[in-house]
Amino acid sequence: MIDQNSKVLLEVHDLHAKVNDVEILKGVNLTVRYGEIHAIMGLNGSGKSTFAKILAGHPGYQVTSGSVSFDNQDLLLLEPEIRSRNGVFLAFQYPIEIPGVANSQFLRLAYNTNQSSRGKEELDPLEFDDFVREKMQLLEMNVDFLDRSVNEGFSGGEKKRNEILQMALLEPKLAILDETDSGLDIDALRIVASGVNKLANKDNAIILVTHYQRLLDYIVPDYVHVMESGRIIKTSGKELAKELEVHGYDWIKTDPSVESAESRI
Repeated sequence: MIDQNSKVLLEVHDLHAKVNDVEILKGVNLTVRYGEIHAIMGLNGSGKSTFAKILAGHPGYQVTSGSVSFDNQDLLLLEPEIRSRNGVFLAFQYPIEIPGVANSQFLRLAYNTNQSSRGKEELDPLEFDDFVREKMQLLEMNVDFLDRSVNEGFSGGEKKRNEILQMALLEPKLAILDETDSGLDIDALRIVASGVNKLANKDNAIILVTHYQRLLDYIVPDYVHVMESGRIIKTSGKELAKELEVHGYDWIKTDPSVESAESRI
């Protein structure tokens, strides 16, 4: 929900970054306020997933210039685990499997670590079991998930639901969902999107990173940004996603209001 009086949660200014000496981000600017949902769209290789990983603190990427302020903190100075404890959450495009670690143990450790960092009470196994089962209902998840190893043998939809379950438990200030719709059939997409919508509120913000418009039929963004060649080249409302679906990404380059990324290098 757009409210210009809401406090700014994330402020990205002229962010540049590289990996293996190849510049990927070439001056990203973005402002996200509490209560907002932003969608970042773009072709493969445009830099949108790189941007998501940099916000979360992925060590494989080097920020070369620019700034990122998160809740009045310099995000770039914080280690990944501190970013997480302070409220940054990244749902992976390809969640990894952790054989031998029960989902219930993993989730309780993550939750209690988060609670401890906030000075709040931790839950014992029995208390957590009741709590997590409540959250699982948001995502229509079977309780059998708790006894299975983390993501091991999970379908694509099950992995994505498990990511959103983590979001429900951790209650981040900023949730970054990287290609959450990839590999999902229409029923799984509906369930995942419904869970995200139930978790969105005035005390958090969400960034959706996606290639396709279909996710935005279920999670309606306040702003849609188009990324190309490491820059956000156009920002508009939810109708922009529909236009991209109809006309494709080449259409955006013919928009006279859009200055090409190459011309600004």
